[in-house]
Amino acid sequence: MGASGGRSSALSLGRLWHATRYSLQGLQAAFRHEAAFRQELTLAALLVPLALALALWSPLTWTQCALLVASVLLVLLVELLNAAVESVVDRISSEHHALSKRAKDTGSAAVLITLINCVLVWTLVLIDLFVH
Repeated sequence: MGASGGRSSALSLGRLWHATRYSLQGLQAAFRHEAAFRQELTLAALLVPLALALALWSPLTWTQCALLVASVLLVLLVELLNAAVESVVDRISSEHHALSKRAKDTGSAAVLITLINCVLVWTLVLIDLFVH
């Protein structure tokens, strides 16, 4: 039996297909139900092409471009995790509870930190680009 425990590669492709489908459904749900995700996705739709354009037509290095893009994608990632936490908390109970509030506030704080990180990365990279 190989490393896959004797399972065929078709099963692995099936799992990959289903995992991809579930991930796309998660993105669709976040887009449909999370205003903050839509706002941050709009920001990403502006900033990612800008970073690529700067890498193509300015002295911006591809490493700097990768830092810019990664900082934007990190915001989206943390927003998705925050939305998941909020959904689970809301599913468990609709009554107000200190731990529910803490979970939601902590998720929100994580998003705030990634937004601050994004602003700092873009600021530092652009300062480096225009000063040198």
